[in-house]
Amino acid sequence: MTTRQFGRGFKTTYQPGRLSLGVGVPVEAYNSPVPNMVDPIPTIQRIEAGGFAALWCRDVPLLDPNFGDAGQLYDPFVWLGYLAGQTHRIALGTGSIILPLRQPIDLAKAAASVDRLTRGRLILGVASGDRPVEYAAYDVPFEPRGDAFQSTLDFIRAASHRPADWDDQLAARSHTVALLPKSHAGDLPLIVTGHSRQSLEWIAVHADGWLTYPRPIAQQKMAFDRWQNALDATNQEWKPFSQSLYIDLVADPDTRPTPIHLGYSLGRHALIEHLSALQDIGVNHVAFNLRFSSRPIDAVLDDLIEYVVPMFAGAPVTDQ
Repeated sequence: MTTRQFGRGFKTTYQPGRLSLGVGVPVEAYNSPVPNMVDPIPTIQRIEAGGFAALWCRDVPLLDPNFGDAGQLYDPFVWLGYLAGQTHRIALGTGSIILPLRQPIDLAKAAASVDRLTRGRLILGVASGDRPVEYAAYDVPFEPRGDAFQSTLDFIRAASHRPADWDDQLAARSHTVALLPKSHAGDLPLIVTGHSRQSLEWIAVHADGWLTYPRPIAQQKMAFDRWQNALDATNQEWKPFSQSLYIDLVADPDTRPTPIHLGYSLGRHALIEHLSALQDIGVNHVAFNLRFSSRPIDAVLDDLIEYVVPMFAGAPVTDQ
């Protein structure tokens, strides 16, 4: 079994036995399919300063009326490049790049570029996609996307890998074709979202972690157990288990949870209780989505940064 070498983004976000917290972009409340995305950088810098482990962006090429969600509007790699120059520590994650829609060479080069420019802060979440209209627009067949997902993931891993003795200038004089740049620390962390039309055993072997959807604690424990069983069955070491969570964090800290889309409306005491339960069953990272917030986002961040993040902040990791 090959030991992969990851940068600080992976290391600060994922640690065995610990839960860290992240935030999905856009960091705003909105009911329209299209967010405002007006001057988001001060909020993002506040999230970084507040101790969150990761920022997450999505890959939504087209606004499909059947889904009603434009994501963060911007191309994910352009957006990550912009964030790279506006932040210093926080991991930059994708949740998730739709692998079969794009050329593997372009994806590998874009991802490795972000990783190098941020000195190892990229976490590359990947998926097969579930919107047929996007596949039609790209003139890519929808049904065999599982095979394309496998081959693209394997290509990105191989093309972005940087051996310990790698030197860009020596490679340039070798007269062989090579993709440049390579990843910062040696490997790009590739986190598969959902099943992406793969078996969990395939994901356990080929991915560096699993990103799944929020479920009640008992059901999420079963999902985590399936993940651990897949790792054990394929002789893999620990690999992280993470999830998203929509929250409407209300002002009364004692408010008990009521369900909303893919999450809960609740007070901070119930949120800490829920996160602690997730940590107890083995979840390593939760990425908040604040789209359905009933309060101003600044007030929500105040509560999260003062009361919630300190309960789950991981140990700092020194840059390589």
